[in-house]
Amino acid sequence: MSAIIAGTYNSRDTGGTPLSAGGVTRAGVLYRSDALAGITDDGIRTLSDSPIGTIVDFRSDFERVEAPNRLGTERSFVEVGLPLLEGSMTGMPSPGDLGDLGDLDGEAARAMLSRIPSLADLYVGMLGSAAASFAEVARLVARPSDESRGAVLVHCTAGKDRTGVATALLLDAAGADRAAVVADYVQSETNLAGDWADRMLERARSWGMPMVPALTDLVTATPPQAIEAAFAWIDERGGSAEYLRGGGLSDDDLEALRARLAG
Repeated sequence: MSAIIAGTYNSRDTGGTPLSAGGVTRAGVLYRSDALAGITDDGIRTLSDSPIGTIVDFRSDFERVEAPNRLGTERSFVEVGLPLLEGSMTGMPSPGDLGDLGDLDGEAARAMLSRIPSLADLYVGMLGSAAASFAEVARLVARPSDESRGAVLVHCTAGKDRTGVATALLLDAAGADRAAVVADYVQSETNLAGDWADRMLERARSWGMPMVPALTDLVTATPPQAIEAAFAWIDERGGSAEYLRGGGLSDDDLEALRARLAG
């Protein structure tokens, strides 16, 4: 699958996702992407011509300053910053910590590496700390301020983890087929393979990070087991709709979300 916005690697419209009750989700409502910092002039024109009116950025302040989105001046967008991961990253070793692994004895090094979370643990931590943020995204999709530009694009840096969990949650709450949602999540690893993954791994190496499987998975992988673990955690708490209600989404907003995505 090629990116729909030139200069990105992992952008796509979630429209066409099969629904459990039959049919597919509507196109032109919910888009997902990696960061928009490197989009080309063609990519800017694609955004300008699209129904996208709101762009939700899940990156931290540091990430946004380091790689600001390039949106052009052809028209304006509502930009909403909803940083995720901070709460779920507590206890993870920093790049500096990992760079010191060579100076540690075997037991200390193993202890340091054990602090690198699995993707599943990362997602569950994110869900545990960010229900209100996910509910806000659902509300933005459900009730666009401008119907003529009512679509929402959500993104982070890779468009696979924060964006992947948010997209999976909203599609599931709207009644999408669970296997199709998992397949959409898995697609990100293929989209990011090659140049993007190589650059990100080289950057990690430059920080002194060891290229152990736990770390390379965090950077590049989207195994089905990771998002399935997130769904299992959600299902134990009543499902995606109940989770979003717990984050503050009203029943009316939930029905509006389903109407927007499922028609």
